[in-house]
Amino acid sequence: MRIGIDIDNVIADLDKTFLEEFEKEDKNKRNKGIINKKAKHITEGMFDWSSEEIEDFICNNMDRMAEKFDLIEGAKEYINKLYEENEIFLITHRSNHFFKNHELVTINWLNEKGIKYDKLVFTKSRDKSPECIENSIDIMFDDEADKCKYILNAGIECFLMKTRYNENYSLNIPIVNGWKEIYSLICEKNKYNVILDTDTYNEADDQFALSYLLKSKEIFNIQAITIAPFSPEKWQGTVSDSLDLSYDEACKVFDLLGLKDKSLIYKGSRDYLKNGYNERNSAVNKIIEIANKNKKTYILAIGCLTNIALALKSNPDIVDKIEIVWLGSNFLFGTNKDFNFDQDVEAVKVVFESKVKLTVMPCSPITSNLMTSIYELESELKGKNELCDYLCYRFYNRAYGPTKRWPLWDVSVIAYMINKNWFNTMDVSCPLINTDNTFKLTENRHSVKFVNYLNANEIFKDLFNKLTDIN
Repeated sequence: MRIGIDIDNVIADLDKTFLEEFEKEDKNKRNKGIINKKAKHITEGMFDWSSEEIEDFICNNMDRMAEKFDLIEGAKEYINKLYEENEIFLITHRSNHFFKNHELVTINWLNEKGIKYDKLVFTKSRDKSPECIENSIDIMFDDEADKCKYILNAGIECFLMKTRYNENYSLNIPIVNGWKEIYSLICEKNKYNVILDTDTYNEADDQFALSYLLKSKEIFNIQAITIAPFSPEKWQGTVSDSLDLSYDEACKVFDLLGLKDKSLIYKGSRDYLKNGYNERNSAVNKIIEIANKNKKTYILAIGCLTNIALALKSNPDIVDKIEIVWLGSNFLFGTNKDFNFDQDVEAVKVVFESKVKLTVMPCSPITSNLMTSIYELESELKGKNELCDYLCYRFYNRAYGPTKRWPLWDVSVIAYMINKNWFNTMDVSCPLINTDNTFKLTENRHSVKFVNYLNANEIFKDLFNKLTDIN
């Protein structure tokens, strides 16, 4: 995120130094002290000075006073934290009208105080919107309401830093009360808006993935859990049956985490596009609603692509507002023998041809490296909490029969969003799907990101830490 921050009374405590300096100078001028404690500004009626006296004093002393400015409480701590994962632009209307050398004084003060930033911008007027637009600022923080209005009118999100002179400001400008609140607000906005599309009952890795997601709320703004269909032929169920079983399984995971509100969970398609299914349903409607509401939504798909394909067919305009990370297909490794691909090839075609931004997480030989065993899981998880005990039970007692070793394929998609440094990717031209459901590699088509490596050790370390965390 590109964050714009004013300096005076947002980072630098201008008012504190001004008050001290004006009180000291007043003893030489009038020796009356503060005559109006309710004055909004120190420079507007607080002291018995003429406007000419005020301007002369500031012009003659601004450089010296600015060098003495203290930091607003929390400014350095939180700006430097934000600097680690965002771009910081300091956007100020300081000029040589009051300063003798506004740039040098400002740069030296920032260096002395240890403020980290990417760019320092001096605006030409009180209207900072041109500079915000030029630097593609996503969000701005200022202490003066008129400056905030200019920025808001330019379509840029802006917050007013609460001060003595603007705390009763009545216009519709959102106010922040300090740097702790600013930091929390940015962290919340930096969360990924996500939908998890999952066939939860199919195998135990879905429950692990759902749990991993729900235990990573510091990273994800979870918008919905949409239930994808799967074909449970091995235990003689129907595709429609799978939807109800997966819904109940997702609710079970919520219960084990103490999450009573199940309103995030939506049942999806009861059959596949390849079988002629073309109905709007709760999951499809919710995907469209969320995509239209947010600037960007990530759909983490760990089942077949039926729900997502139907959403794209029903409302093609969402293609530029979503990004899909899909566990499925092995097209660069010469095989398509993949469960999520085979379930609904027509849905894969719709998604691939839509030109939606897509990351493909192949099952074999990439996510198959997330192999674990009941012995490892019981060593790391058993006895830690109810959820961990249940996950161990479900792993061993898979829907397709007991197992001692199996990959937790689905957690790869969650881990990818948590830390992309655990993965290597390559951009490839989107393949075509032949009539026999094999892939034809192409050149010069729209790009698809393909994962070709993952660090299983780092993923398992984070997964186990999250699942065993009592919070």
